[in-house]
Amino acid sequence: MRETVNFTSHDVIIIERALRTAMKHDREEHRSRDYHEVLLKMQENVEQALTVNAQLATIEHEGIRYDYDDSSDLM
Repeated sequence: MRETVNFTSHDVIIIERALRTAMKHDREEHRSRDYHEVLLKMQENVEQALTVNAQLATIEHEGIRYDYDDSSDLM
């Protein structure tokens, strides 16, 4: 079973900074590419999570709506 790890925005900033530092200072190109790939995946996942969270927040605030037929008042 795969567990979900919940990173805070602060955690994400620290990890991004570490990956960028590693890319700058590592002289081996294949490792630098690995760091870059992980950074891109992480950024993509963060963007998806933010989008989902924004959608969920919108749904929670909207609540349930009822449409009432007011045409009976016209008769």
